[in-house]
Amino acid sequence: MSVTVRVPAKVNVQLAVGAARPDGFHDLANVFLAVGLYDEVTVTPADSLRITCAGPDAAQVPLDASNLAARAAAALAARHGIAPDVHIHIDKDIPVAGGMAGGSADGAGALLACDALWGTDTPREDLLALCAELGSDVPFSLVGGAALGTGRGERLTPVEAGGTFHWVFAVADGGLSTPAVYREFDRLTAGTRVPEPVASDALLDALRTGDPKALAATLGNDLQAPALSLRPSLSATLAAGTAAGALAALVSGSGPTTAFLTEDEATADRVAAALTASGTCRTARTAVSPAPGATVV
Repeated sequence: MSVTVRVPAKVNVQLAVGAARPDGFHDLANVFLAVGLYDEVTVTPADSLRITCAGPDAAQVPLDASNLAARAAAALAARHGIAPDVHIHIDKDIPVAGGMAGGSADGAGALLACDALWGTDTPREDLLALCAELGSDVPFSLVGGAALGTGRGERLTPVEAGGTFHWVFAVADGGLSTPAVYREFDRLTAGTRVPEPVASDALLDALRTGDPKALAATLGNDLQAPALSLRPSLSATLAAGTAAGALAALVSGSGPTTAFLTEDEATADRVAAALTASGTCRTARTAVSPAPGATVV
């Protein structure tokens, strides 16, 4: 017997970052949209916990206890007093270390898959609490759709998304470390007053009405400047996508994937082709949002 869970990537349409807290984290106003790029996590009974991975950039995925999928299986097993004896296989399609929560998606996928495989019937609120212990983005990977994340991003409030939004994601060569990007944020804002992070009412209205032009006018990411500071070449990618007809462009999360909002599917296809031809990124992918959260398939 095996269980497979499909789990989406995410884009942050707003990522407002507060000053560093005493625990080293930052308070956030993080408006998530799940997008239709997916990893699939399959779990099968085994003699011990082990992980395999296939797909683009699979060689960059850790296959030890540090993998969020392994940590998720171990955490769920510990909660129920059982051994985490499971083979976790990840079919990877979300960019690795790309600011699209691929590792978090795998953690949420493994949690849901193991709960189904083991028949532990963990209440949803307990699964979300385990997700929050694993990482700030993991709860949203479980929930999907659209949501506002506060605290360090783990406290979720559902947000209405009234339409389908068309995106292009330009995948860069190599990754960016999320902690390094936050350290650069702290360096760039040192000596300044960092405002409390607050969700934009105009952005939430644009999501609710499904208006891509209104959403484009309100997109924001406080980690974009530090990501560009660490990877200046991303500026050329952002410019290429905008020149090709995107309504707006931004770094996705902590990067280095860049996200381009377009008016419709045809424009998304044109922007993706132009980005691929520009030589400013490794590849470009189209996707729509919102997408469902982790789902047993």
